[in-house]
Amino acid sequence: MPTSLSSQIAAFVADWPDEPMRLAFTELAETVAGLPGVTCDFVARPGVSYSLRPRHEKQQDRALFAMIDVIDDQPRWLSVCFYEDMISDPEGFGDLVPGGLAGSDGYCFDLIGPDHLAYVRARLLEAFRAASDAKK
Repeated sequence: MPTSLSSQIAAFVADWPDEPMRLAFTELAETVAGLPGVTCDFVARPGVSYSLRPRHEKQQDRALFAMIDVIDDQPRWLSVCFYEDMISDPEGFGDLVPGGLAGSDGYCFDLIGPDHLAYVRARLLEAFRAASDAKK
């Protein structure tokens, strides 16, 4: 785990039993941690969710460009959400969530296993590009 991830995130991952969703979360967390101009907030709500919220320094009106939520269930699973106007969903894997992302329409991708991880990672990079190009 790179040192650019906060110690809070590293401790969370270290306490997570070894399972595929831990590896998926780690991959997505490392992806955003390595993007230029990005900072991440980590919001822990034990028993509910653990949320990684990346933000690009050029964003003015939004506090994030994605929300990577670990749903604290048995087993844990991921819900990765984006603003509707920052990504595409060419394969139609996402669920439209009207007003569900900080009051704006969004898309959420629920990962129970690693099946669509590469697709969601591509959406994450798409949202990053939108955040770095626009002032959203």
